Amino acid sequence: MARRRNLDKASNRRSMGRGKPSACFSDPPSTSELPAGYAGLLSELKQRIAGERLRVVLAANTAVVLLYWDVGRAILERQGREGWGTKVVDRLSVDLRHAFPDMQGLSPRNLKYMRAFAEAWPDRAIVQRVVAQLPWRQNIALLERLDNPESRLWYADQAIRHGWSQPILCLQIDGHLHERQGKAVTNFAVTLPPADSDMTAQIFKDPYLFDFLGTADLRREREVEQALVDHIQRFLLELGAGFAFVGRQVALEVGDRDFLIDLLFYHLKLRRFVVVELKAVPFDPAFAGQINVYLSAVDDLLRNPDDKPTIGLLLCRGKDSLVVEYALRDIGKPIGVASWQTRLTRALPRDLKGSLPTIQEIEAELTRGAKPPPELKNKPIGFRPD
Repeated sequence: MARRRNLDKASNRRSMGRGKPSACFSDPPSTSELPAGYAGLLSELKQRIAGERLRVVLAANTAVVLLYWDVGRAILERQGREGWGTKVVDRLSVDLRHAFPDMQGLSPRNLKYMRAFAEAWPDRAIVQRVVAQLPWRQNIALLERLDNPESRLWYADQAIRHGWSQPILCLQIDGHLHERQGKAVTNFAVTLPPADSDMTAQIFKDPYLFDFLGTADLRREREVEQALVDHIQRFLLELGAGFAFVGRQVALEVGDRDFLIDLLFYHLKLRRFVVVELKAVPFDPAFAGQINVYLSAVDDLLRNPDDKPTIGLLLCRGKDSLVVEYALRDIGKPIGVASWQTRLTRALPRDLKGSLPTIQEIEAELTRGAKPPPELKNKPIGFRPD
């Protein structure tokens, strides 16, 4: 991962290994070295950032729910005025998905939910004040499980106040909470749901919201990458073959760009660093150039004179395939980082066999780890919008 940076570098910054004006592995100071007021500032900024993130995502959620109400209202009006039937909804779904191919929330089923949503809440003002604050899945639960508008309004208000996730909301409805302690809603919740509530956690992963924004695939890709990082980190350390953990998401600065190395190990037997880079997408030749930057930086800034050249491990998981390659430096060329070349290979050199897992072992481990446990084999894993 890389991003641009255009900041003046302070001359007293610390770095791991050998820092250079144009490149360094940043090494932030420990908290014990910081001023007394640092902890308070950190806490204040964390709260501010968390609050603003929640406000932004809730505003986006409100916009999505109101759009769904508008779509549903438009369908209702046309059906009432011109007698449109189900076939029109099916055709509308096809045409909308053709115009917005990255949106999965435009299925015939979801369009019918939008129509039912608009029919259940004819007053747009109530929608904007209350139910638009709920994620779409909670609104579907209200539609499917309740027939009474007053009960729907009560549960919607309680879900916002207490930050109920969709499963918790369904449990409360099935448990008839409204009958036990319900009162008429006269003062709608105007505050944000609790920051540590289930709803808050859920809305940051709401597939309808990120699908609408066009970022759903990127989010799923990042989640798969993080799962791969967790798995390969555990696998290599459990091998007991000399892998020592150095860091995760190791910050590297090269010129005006910032990079994050997924995993960095040091192999005690081979006396060399091992860089691990994972991608939740099919292999792209550009990945070889990226890992070459990492290998060059580690050799130039962290490698000691007695260490051997750094090895890279590149893993790419496509939709139907897993590609694993070792990236090895060609040390037969004149010494000098700029002149070294990286080649990808699936066959380890003889002197490295036995100390590093083979490509076949890594692929077998990651493939085995990707399979759901037996009790979940025939059940849906995760959620994608209809």
